[in-house]
Amino acid sequence: MSLRQQRVRELLKREIGEILRREFSLEETGLLSINDVLTSSDLHSATVYVGVLGSKDQKKKAVSLLRQRRARIQVLLGQAVVLKYTPTLKFIVDDSIERGNRVIEILDELDKTLPHDEDSDDEPEERR
Repeated sequence: MSLRQQRVRELLKREIGEILRREFSLEETGLLSINDVLTSSDLHSATVYVGVLGSKDQKKKAVSLLRQRRARIQVLLGQAVVLKYTPTLKFIVDDSIERGNRVIEILDELDKTLPHDEDSDDEPEERR
């Protein structure tokens, strides 16, 4: 990936996040975060991975509104970012944070159920 592509990705990530913060209410859609933006090599299209923290209803509403307002978000992005072409946006809900939290919960549950030997050290005893 070229340095230009990396810079454009980071710029898009920051600007789209700012647009979503202004355009969507927290009560309606929950907390939206841009986890990643992948651009095509010609920068004509971009896939935006959006994390949604909130209830199931808020997630459904967020997905629906992102699809409905895609064109508006794209226009606002074109006004905020000076590029030869404003990329065509595609939004994908990214649940990787939720999956990571679930893995941590499972590990915590396992840690609570496994017996711990408080007298043993982590290091094995030295042999004589």
